[in-house]
Amino acid sequence: MKYRVCIAKAGLDDLIDAFHVFETVVRDTFEKEGLGHLEEDITGEILHKKRMLEEAMNGQSPVFFLVARWKGQVIGTISFGPCGKIIRSCTDGALEDIGELGSLFVLPEMQNQGIGSQLIHAMIHELHRRGIETFCLDSGYKRAQKRWVRKFGEPYRIAKDYWGEGSDHMIWLCKVSDFLRK
Repeated sequence: MKYRVCIAKAGLDDLIDAFHVFETVVRDTFEKEGLGHLEEDITGEILHKKRMLEEAMNGQSPVFFLVARWKGQVIGTISFGPCGKIIRSCTDGALEDIGELGSLFVLPEMQNQGIGSQLIHAMIHELHRRGIETFCLDSGYKRAQKRWVRKFGEPYRIAKDYWGEGSDHMIWLCKVSDFLRK
C-alpha cells in the first residue's frame, strides 16, 4: 500500500515531530545494520540532525528541509545543502561545490510504502525550480546502498573499507534532469 502524503517545506511547528523521526530512524537503522551497540555514534548522529534542522529553521544555515506529513504528523524528512565532510574527503574535494541530498528518513513503520520516493521526487523538483542542476548523496549503510544503486545507478565513488574491512562508503553524483518526472 502506498501512502499519499503531503510534502512541504519544514516549519518551526515541525521540529518536535521531525526530532522524533530522527531519533526513531537513526536508532532503527543502526540496529538493522548490526551497529546498535554504538550508542555514542547513534546519539551524535541524532544530535547532528537536530542541530541541522534547528539551524535551517533559524536561517543560520543554507540547508533546507522538506517534510512528509500523514494525518498531520511528520513521518519523513529530506534535506539539501552543502556537501558534507565525508563526501569532500572521499572525493578529494571534487564535489565540494555540489550540494548534497541527505537526511532522508521515514519512520520504520511507514517504510517501503513509497514515501521516501515521494520525498526524493519532491526535492528533485524543488532543486529544478531553484535552478540546481546536480546533486550528490552518500551512504555507509549497506541497506541504503542497495536502494541507492537501484534508484541512482552505480556510485560515482566507492571508498573501500571506509568504515572497516568490508564496509565501504558510497557516493553518487546525479543530474537533476535525469530524475524529473515527465
